[in-house]
Amino acid sequence: MANREWGNQTVKEFLLLGFGNLPEGQTLLFLLFLVIYLVTMGGNILIVLLVVADRHLHTPMYFFLGNLSCLETCYSSTLLPRLLASLLTGDRTISVEGCIIQLYCFACLLATECGLLAVMSYDRYLAVCQPLHYVALMNGRFSLQLAVGSWLSGFIASTNTACWMSQVTFCGPNKIDHFFCDLTPLLKLSCSDTRLMALVIFLISMIFILPPFLLTLTSYLCIISTILRIPSSTGRQKAFSTCSSHLIVVTMFYGTLIVVYMIPDVAELQDLNKLFSVFYTVLTPLANPLIYSLRNMEVKEALKNALKR
Repeated sequence: MANREWGNQTVKEFLLLGFGNLPEGQTLLFLLFLVIYLVTMGGNILIVLLVVADRHLHTPMYFFLGNLSCLETCYSSTLLPRLLASLLTGDRTISVEGCIIQLYCFACLLATECGLLAVMSYDRYLAVCQPLHYVALMNGRFSLQLAVGSWLSGFIASTNTACWMSQVTFCGPNKIDHFFCDLTPLLKLSCSDTRLMALVIFLISMIFILPPFLLTLTSYLCIISTILRIPSSTGRQKAFSTCSSHLIVVTMFYGTLIVVYMIPDVAELQDLNKLFSVFYTVLTPLANPLIYSLRNMEVKEALKNALKR
């Protein structure tokens, strides 16, 4: 990608301000994010290995969980290593090309996660609301198609955006008040006319993100309705335990994601924007292995068997 000139200015790299407004806390933030990154990587990789190795986990539910853990591993590796490097060295610069690549990877994985969370909620809907037909409906072939569809939709949704962004002219200033290359701050730095691009990207986002969100919401409304009709309290508790962990992850992910993109883009709320962004970019990948491993007896049993072997 060629660097472009406008007037007497040329933008070769961006400056990710990140958490530079907390100079006295850089070491603490580095240690905090390092621990989060190591736990996230270790936990998600462990889940993938358990799902592959333990035949008791060769079911649609754990197949989707393995896909989600693989995605969270890539998701964290897209954002956190660059953030850790800037906190450690103080060098917060990133090339224009590197910034757009990070945006592309982030957008792909974000859209894919929306699809996977919707697929997992549909799987739980069938298990709770259609238990007699679950095995027939959620067979191996259909599970594979749903997973592949989620990954493909994420990459298709983001490829057009990345190609378009690579044609945008950046002419200064080059400071991004965020800890990663997000779409909104990049568009603000462009001196091209991005109104049509912003509209098209918004429509693409609605097409690839809104339907999975609505499917997830509808699935859980049906699940809750079914659980409330179970006569025994023991039965209700058992049914709810099968999906409560997934519900926690979904609530954290979509709740903070929606809040971030609903917050007005003003300087006074930028710190709040970054705080909520940490939830869906950093804490959700961390919560996935912790919640599923601590609350799921089958995963804990598979881990015990693996340790014994």
